[in-house]
This record gives sequence, C-alpha cells and structure tokens, in this order.
Amino acid sequence: MTIRLLIVDDDPLVRAGLTLMLGGADDLDIVGEGADGRDVPDLVARHAPDVVLMDIRMPHVDGLTATELLRARPGAPEVVVLTTFHADEQVLRALRAGAAGFVLKDTPPAEIVTAVRRVAAGDPVLSPAVTRQLMTHVAGRPEPRRTTAADRLAELTDREREVAVAVGHGRSNAEIAAELYMGVPTVKTYVSRILARLGLNNRVQIALLVHDAGLLDDGDTP
Repeated sequence: MTIRLLIVDDDPLVRAGLTLMLGGADDLDIVGEGADGRDVPDLVARHAPDVVLMDIRMPHVDGLTATELLRARPGAPEVVVLTTFHADEQVLRALRAGAAGFVLKDTPPAEIVTAVRRVAAGDPVLSPAVTRQLMTHVAGRPEPRRTTAADRLAELTDREREVAVAVGHGRSNAEIAAELYMGVPTVKTYVSRILARLGLNNRVQIALLVHDAGLLDDGDTP
C-alpha cells in the first residue's frame, strides 16, 4: 500500500528537506506541498492525501486552525503536526482538534517515515511517556471541563470505560487485551465503538478526554 503524503510548511527549505528525506521511502508518495494553512483545503481536494504533515506556525492560517477545519470534514486525512516543542498548549490544541500526533522537526528521517506509516495504519504517534507529558503539561484542569468530560464518559458501558481508561494510560491493544482478559480484535472493536459513541477521531482524543475527567490522576487504576 502506498501512502499519499501532503507536506505543509511555510519554510521552503523545510519542505525541500522533508521531501528529500521522505521521498526515498518506497511506500510513501509525496503528492503535494503547501506553504500555508489556507492552502490545505484545495490541496487536500486536489491530491487526496492519506496523511498531512502540518507545521504549526504559519503566517496567514496556522496549522492549528487548518487542522481543526480539516478534521471537521468527513473523510479527512490524518494529520501529524510538526513542531519544535515537546509539549505545549498548541500541540494539545492540535491533538484535541483531531491530529493523530506530532513529530519534532529535528526527528531523524527514519522515525518520521515510521510515524507517517503508523498514522496511516490508524495508530497515534505518541508514546505513553509523551502522552503523559502532554496531558500533565496543562496544570489546574478547569472544573467545567472535568465535569463535561465525566458526563461524556458516563455514556459508556463499564467495559468501554475500562478500555477508555487503559487507552488513556497509553496501553497498546495487546496490553489492554492482556490486562482486561480479552482478545486483541475485541479491544479494537471496543475502541471503535468508543470513538463512534463519543464522536472522537482517534485514540489520542480518548486519552485526553479520560485525562480531563480526572481518571488518570495518581492513585487511580484502569
């Protein structure tokens, strides 16, 4: 399977470097480039990418706004944000908007290729440690957000909630299966059901919602 990739960054040198680095992968096809978030809708319509590598800081329409607008559309490609920060408010906003993860601009080329492949396969590009770092970066969770998140999770069955909390702790499907004594295909079914029921885009958004509800606080168990 060939993965169609769109690169959006306002720096032509960065775009050229990414194109050079990623273009050598046999299963990646760089179908287009963009210099600003305002170009994204037309580029996506024209090239139908599977994954968009999206810079955060751009002059007219930033990558955050572009991600929010793109992921709100049906059949949208996956988005991986490009950043120079390990964890900040902007990355969190991108993840809440539906980005499948983020990579640092100084990430080795082989790891960026791996990240694109993982996202195309439906896996978020966030290790458990990075997920925890991101979600604990925002100190003092506002009470209204916590209440709203708890109300949304109340729509789940007890078993779905257990799976959601395990996702929030950064567990893989195999780890959740072993922990909750179910098969991996069953875990995948539960994750898909949770996404559909809560209207979420990916596992990262499940993790953020569980975090907002206070279910990842120290002392809590999956």
